[in-house]
Amino acid sequence: MMTEVQIATLGGGCFWCIDAAFRRVKGVLEVRSGYCGGHTQQPTYEQICHGDSGHAEVVEIKFDPQQISYVQVLEMFFTLHDPTQLNRQGNDIGTQYRSVVFYHNEQQLQQAKTTIESVQQQYMAPVVTELSEACQFYSAESYHQDYYTNNRAQGYCSVMIAPKLAKFQHQFSQQLLEDDT
Repeated sequence: MMTEVQIATLGGGCFWCIDAAFRRVKGVLEVRSGYCGGHTQQPTYEQICHGDSGHAEVVEIKFDPQQISYVQVLEMFFTLHDPTQLNRQGNDIGTQYRSVVFYHNEQQLQQAKTTIESVQQQYMAPVVTELSEACQFYSAESYHQDYYTNNRAQGYCSVMIAPKLAKFQHQFSQQLLEDDT
């Protein structure tokens, strides 16, 4: 019997880090960096960077729910960014870097709400993660796909992404594919 593939669409700062982490997770079938939640059709990275398209940098994750649940995907996602920072992650500032869960159905919405309530217990500041109904996803330019693997020596990758991945790999070692470093 074929399992129905599910989709999670998540934004939490620069999409390169979230992309890199989820490419290592068992049960994840496909990861695409892209844009969601704005008003511009077929946005480009340059339009996103100006912050006036309304889109967030997101990652679309296709996964096998027999191997990993949506809640597990969300729990991993919330370890990869600070959901208390409004419209930013570290030095990345703007609405394109907002913390957002684009839910694809009512069940995902309810699971996201419950997960956020749980995550809130870990922070003194309020979790500001936006919950929005999934809308048109636009795939980012090809050079953004699997950016970390293709650019590990690049400054942002070695300084910002590598430490997050190391923490992620330690925290979720049982749910990850064999290390490909």
